[in-house]
Amino acid sequence: MPQFSVPLSKVIEKMKLEVVYAPRDVKDIPIISAEVNRPGLLLTGYDEYFDPRRIQILGMAEVGYLQTLSENERRSHVHTLLAAHPSAIIVTRNLEIFPEIIEFATKYEVPILHSSESTSSMMSTLISHLSVDLAPRITRHGVMVEVYGEGILILGESGVGKSETAVELVKRGHRLIADDAVELRRVSDRTILGTSPENIRHFIELRGVGIINVARVFGSGAVKLSEKVDLVVELEPWDKTKNYSRTGLEANTIDILGIALPCTVIPVMPGRNLAVVLEAASINNRQKKMGYNAAKELLANLGLQDDEEA
Repeated sequence: MPQFSVPLSKVIEKMKLEVVYAPRDVKDIPIISAEVNRPGLLLTGYDEYFDPRRIQILGMAEVGYLQTLSENERRSHVHTLLAAHPSAIIVTRNLEIFPEIIEFATKYEVPILHSSESTSSMMSTLISHLSVDLAPRITRHGVMVEVYGEGILILGESGVGKSETAVELVKRGHRLIADDAVELRRVSDRTILGTSPENIRHFIELRGVGIINVARVFGSGAVKLSEKVDLVVELEPWDKTKNYSRTGLEANTIDILGIALPCTVIPVMPGRNLAVVLEAASINNRQKKMGYNAAKELLANLGLQDDEEA
């Protein structure tokens, strides 16, 4: 898996940080770790397991500790921190930035940033942004839409009707996330986030019509920048020799970036309204997540215990 990075300038812009010192243009300073750290242990002399790739946060506890030290001790501890070459240091709550910090930051070329936010708020927001920007990712050929709040990734061969189905769903009040190329990011151990590459965002291709801008044609409420993938739908031409799921009891999944996501195969044939089928699949998937399974209830009503008896 390739190593992704985000420029420090993007972090500064999103978090509304003040640049106190930067050794070079912040656009050229890469951040490669989604984790952040409060270096309290390092300031006391314990440097095991210290990861310099993480952005370091100095809050009230760290600054208060440094204020209790003599000037020589403070210089020694600050030197230990800056000599480790952390990616950047953020001082929160508009707390005092000691002259020693600027001195050694200049020597070791470590960016120093200032924030008025509380430390906890800063850390949670920063981790949230970095988890998305630095997440492992792949791009899949397909379409992604939001239907009744459920993120549906539509896969299938070229020409099977993915884009046409997406347009029909948009007309029915749902929202387009991406067409043709869907960028999938693993933002946590349980979540895949789907979005569109920026250069083709909001555009959709319809054979025989051409390229349309969904946001311009249907309004800004018809599109969304990103959404969690809740269900993967594979469209395929109807195959008479294949047995398709009739009850939905099977818990089929597909692996994307190491996460198993619910998956269903929907056959395509003339006369099927795929938009209505996907709306039903979306609602059914939400009900399953809430603990209700219509197929199991029907079997219970019929006095059957499993799919084989059905």
